Amino acid sequence: MTDQLMSMLHTESVDRLLSLASTDRDAVLEEMEERAERDGFPTVGPEVGSTLRLAARLADVDTVFELGSGYGYSAYWIAPVVGSDGTIVLTEVDEDELDAARTYFERGGYDDRAVFEHGDALETVERYDGPFDMVLLDHENDRYVEGFEAVREKVAPGGLVIADNVLHSTGMDPDDVVAYLEDGTEPDTDSSLPGIMAYYERVRADPDFETTVLPVGEGLFASVRVR
Repeated sequence: MTDQLMSMLHTESVDRLLSLASTDRDAVLEEMEERAERDGFPTVGPEVGSTLRLAARLADVDTVFELGSGYGYSAYWIAPVVGSDGTIVLTEVDEDELDAARTYFERGGYDDRAVFEHGDALETVERYDGPFDMVLLDHENDRYVEGFEAVREKVAPGGLVIADNVLHSTGMDPDDVVAYLEDGTEPDTDSSLPGIMAYYERVRADPDFETTVLPVGEGLFASVRVR
């Protein structure tokens, strides 16, 4: 792929197109996005949200566990796919945010499939046996490896583990990721890169999972359990 074509694929216009082409949002999602913009709260945004929903449909997802839910934006995107017989477990250390998530799910009519867990996600997941069809990692980047270790045996064959914020995060961007993968170069400043790369190396080395990078939003590592 030429540099010119690469530049065409990574523009604000392309990002805007992805947003415009994403699945229609209901009034609750729109309100959540307005809140995020007003308060400067980091959500995955509609590009990633619609990607998560599509992945959930393709994998015929019934059970979801999310490590780090905020006020439920990512989980809300997936809720329609799971159905009333499915389960989405939301975990959050901030009780006010979790209460907000509960309210949004109630208003959207998806509270029948949601479980709201207040506390540390890694401690919470120990109480669950699985299997999970989808696991979302969106807690502290330097704990992604711990998160993966906690859930890997609980992911169903054909299930997904999706990690967010892997290309753009604190003190890092895609150029830093490329430099690290090519020659081990680490950024000079405080960065999320070591934690992200530790996760990438761990999941890529796992023979039970196949992993790829999805360059939407802040970047996703998407892994499927192949056996």
